[in-house]
Amino acid sequence: MERKTDVLDNVTIKFAGDSGDGMQLTGTQFTNTAALFGNDLSTFPDFPAEIRAPQGTLAGVSGYQLHFGSVEIFTPGDHCDVLVVMNAAALKANLSNLRKGGIIIANTDGFDPKNLRLAGIADGKSALEDGSLEGYNVIKIDVTKMTRAALTESGLGNKEIDRAKNMFVLGFLYWMYSRDMDHTIKFLTEKFGNKPDILEANIKVLKAGYNFAETREESSSRYSVGPAKLPPGTYRNMMGNQATALGLIAAAQKSGLPLFYGTYPITPASDILHELSKHKNFGVKTFQAEDEIAAICSVIGASFGGSLGVTASSGPGIALKGEAMGLAVMLEIPLIICNVQRGGPSTGLPTKTEQSDLMQAIYGRNGECPMPVVAAATPSDCFNMVFEACRIALEFMTPVIFLSDGYIANGAEPWIFPKASDLKEIKVSFLKEKNAGDKFLPYKRDEKLSRPWAIPGTKGLEHRIGGLEKQHETGNISYDPKNHEFMVHLRDAKVEKVADYIPEQTIEVGNNKGKLLVLGWGSTYGAIKSAVLRARMKGYDVSHAHIRYLKPFPKNLGEVLYNFETVLIPEMNTGQLIKIIRDKYLIPAIGLNKIQGMPFSAEEIDAKIEEMLK
Repeated sequence: MERKTDVLDNVTIKFAGDSGDGMQLTGTQFTNTAALFGNDLSTFPDFPAEIRAPQGTLAGVSGYQLHFGSVEIFTPGDHCDVLVVMNAAALKANLSNLRKGGIIIANTDGFDPKNLRLAGIADGKSALEDGSLEGYNVIKIDVTKMTRAALTESGLGNKEIDRAKNMFVLGFLYWMYSRDMDHTIKFLTEKFGNKPDILEANIKVLKAGYNFAETREESSSRYSVGPAKLPPGTYRNMMGNQATALGLIAAAQKSGLPLFYGTYPITPASDILHELSKHKNFGVKTFQAEDEIAAICSVIGASFGGSLGVTASSGPGIALKGEAMGLAVMLEIPLIICNVQRGGPSTGLPTKTEQSDLMQAIYGRNGECPMPVVAAATPSDCFNMVFEACRIALEFMTPVIFLSDGYIANGAEPWIFPKASDLKEIKVSFLKEKNAGDKFLPYKRDEKLSRPWAIPGTKGLEHRIGGLEKQHETGNISYDPKNHEFMVHLRDAKVEKVADYIPEQTIEVGNNKGKLLVLGWGSTYGAIKSAVLRARMKGYDVSHAHIRYLKPFPKNLGEVLYNFETVLIPEMNTGQLIKIIRDKYLIPAIGLNKIQGMPFSAEEIDAKIEEMLK
C-alpha cells in the first residue's frame, strides 16, 4: 500500500510501560538509530522508584522520552507527539503529557480487566473504548498476540516470547519514521550472539512489527525527520554519567596520573562506576567499598599516594562523606567528589531528579571548610566540567565538588569528539627535594596558594598528615588562635584564587544588557535556553546566562547581573542559588521553583518570562 510521507522538523516520542516491558531499551535503540542518522536529540529516561514495583500499577510505570529533529534540540520536549503505552497504567500516567491530536500506540492486551484494576480504574472501563480519547489518533495493536504469532514455531515459552514485545513496537516505529533496522539488528547480534534462539526471536519480532506497519489496512501516516545541520566532526550518542567517566579518564591521561575511583553504589551515580570499570586499559582502578565513608577514605589515601582520587554519590552518600571531605580540605590534597543529585531528603525520590544539594556542596561541612564547586549543564557538558574539576583540584591542591543530577546523568545527546590536543593541559609535579634550604615545609605555597605534593616515601620529605589544625608552612599541629584564623582565611583565599584561572561569565542567548536576565545552573540549561529563544521571537527583551563555576563565581558575574533590570532564577529546589546570589550581589532576584522530581519544561519558564515582561 502506497503511503504518503510527511516531513517534520522534530518529534517527541514517549515510551511507557511496566519496568519489565523493556521501554528503556526500546527508547535507547530508537535514540541510537536517530543519532546515527544525524538527528539532534535529547532524552529523558524516567524510572520507577522501586527496583520491581508491582506490575500494572502507576508506581511501576517506566518511561523514556525522546525529542529528535532536523533542527537544534535543547530539551526532551514539553509535550510528546507520540505516546507508546504497553498497559492502562502507562496511559493513565502519561496522557496529560500528550499534545491534543497526538498519536497513541496502545498494546490492547495491557487493557484487560486485570490491568484496569491494577491501574486504579474503578469502573473497569478502558479508555480505548469509552470515547475519552476522542481528538487523539489511537492505533490499537494487540502486541502480545502479534509477538506470539510471529514466534509460534520458535520453540520458546510464552514468558520468553513476551519479552520480545518491545521489539515489535520498535519495528512499528522504525517504519513510521522511515528508519532502517540495521543498527538494532547489529546490537541484538552482539548482545545475544551466544543465544541464537533468543537472537533469532528478537530479530523476527522486530521485522514483524515493521512489516505489520507497512501492510496494515487502517490508514497510517509515515513521517520523515531529516538530519540536523550540526558542526562537522565525529559524534557519538552520550549520556551524562558516561561523559563524566570519560572526562575523568581524559583528565588522568592529561595529567599523567593513575585514576583511582573509590565508591559505593547509589542511584543515580552507579553508572559512573560501571563505565570506568570498562577502561582498565587506561590504568583506571575502581574499588567498590563496603560503605560511603570507606569509599572516600580510600580515595584520600590514593590521592595522598599520588593518584587522581575520585569518589561519587548522591545526596545521602555525600552527607556520609562530609567528615572525610573536611579531612581532605585540611590535608589540602586533590580530590574529586561527584554528586549526581536526586530528590531528597533521606531516601526521598531516588530515581527522580532535583537540584537540592547546592547548599550542601557549598556549605555542608563542619567548620570553615571551603571547596570549589562546578556544575554540568547538559549530558555532554559532564565531560567538560568534570575535566575542569580535575584541573582545579590538581593545580590548587584542593578537593573539588562536581555537580550533576539524575536528569542529565541518564539523559543523552549527540556529542562531538574532542581531540586530546584541544583539551587544556594539566600540569602536575611532585616535589622531589626540600623546598626551604635544609628543611621541607609541606604547607609552603606558590602563586596559586597551592602547597607542594610530596609522595610518601620520598627521602627527606616526611611530613605530618591528619585532621588537626596545621601550623602555617610547617604543617605541625597548632592550637594557636591567631594561626587558626590565619589558616582559615588562607584556605578560603586559595579557593577564591581559582576565579583568576576560570573563564569569565558569558551570555548564552540575547544581549549583554536589557530588561530581564534568566540565570540558571545545572540541568535547567536546555529548558531556559529554549524558553528564552521563544520569548525573544515574540519580541521580549530577555537574555540567558548559565553558571558552571559556582564556587568561586566568575569574576565578572556581578557586572553581568547589574546590566539587567531584573534577574529570574529557575531552580529545581526551593531557591538555593538565589539565596547565594542575593547575599553576594545584593540584587532582588526572583525565583521560579519546581520540586516535583521532574525537569522544567521550556513552556513553564516561557510563561514566567511573559508574566514578568508583559
